[in-house]
Amino acid sequence: MTLKPLAYAIMSTALLFTAACSTAPKIEKIEPVIFTEPEITPPFYALNPFNYDAPPPFELALKQAAAQPVNKMVVKSAQDPSQSITLDVNKLIIPTINQPQRTLKFAVMAGENELDVTEIDDFLQLVEGKARHYPPRFTDRQERKGFENKLRELNQQLETLAAPNNASFDVLIRAFKASVMARNMDLGHVYTTKSLTYAQRILRINQEDAEANFWFGFSLSEGGGQREAVPYLEKAMKAGVQEAYLSAANNYIAMEQKKNAINTLKTYKTKYPSEAEVADRLIQEIEKHGRWNVWQLLTKPVS
Repeated sequence: MTLKPLAYAIMSTALLFTAACSTAPKIEKIEPVIFTEPEITPPFYALNPFNYDAPPPFELALKQAAAQPVNKMVVKSAQDPSQSITLDVNKLIIPTINQPQRTLKFAVMAGENELDVTEIDDFLQLVEGKARHYPPRFTDRQERKGFENKLRELNQQLETLAAPNNASFDVLIRAFKASVMARNMDLGHVYTTKSLTYAQRILRINQEDAEANFWFGFSLSEGGGQREAVPYLEKAMKAGVQEAYLSAANNYIAMEQKKNAINTLKTYKTKYPSEAEVADRLIQEIEKHGRWNVWQLLTKPVS
């Protein structure tokens, strides 16, 4: 008789536990979170400064690579040497030493004293669209941060490759452009010195190179060396670099030479009729206000 209350208590507890289990919410299956890389925001500067209506040089090079015959190669995987992988896509390959001319070839892998610049050129093009001129143009803070980190890493890589006296023209021009854009993105005053050194080395190799003259001209101008920039920008304009006209106009404005700036823009309008509206707008600003920055002005909406 004395065990009955205890038995009832155990039964009651069991019933309550059963009821609680039967009413407990079901745990739903949690789906794994998949991170999606955000889209890169549109470029501010034209990706082909030579010709705004033409595809960028990097994309043209990729098309050329895809059109060339592919010599497939089986190699050991870097992650797992016991596994083999087949390389069957042409990459953009440059020499790293002893070559004073631009020399781009297409192969599945770089050989001795060669460098696969496919990813490098892809990234440089992305940065150019945001930071070719000063000030750089980013609408997303996190995107800029990512570009800054990657650009620092790339400059370190290219600096090592450009260190030898016999570094190739292809290595030097990429090191030069990367250092100019690092300076534009305020990554350190050291990049001003580095870009100047690379430019001098490049022009000793080939003083007629249109791209080198264009980049050296506008980088001098935007760094305060407006008078020194004039001959390089003039040479770039004569070589047919479209954006050199805008850089030259910007340079003349900085020197308070309104007449030269207006004449440069009138020539620009004649040579590039599709840019007539831009040229007219810039000329109007010169006549009204006199001093401004072309690249800042072009961010304003057309009234």
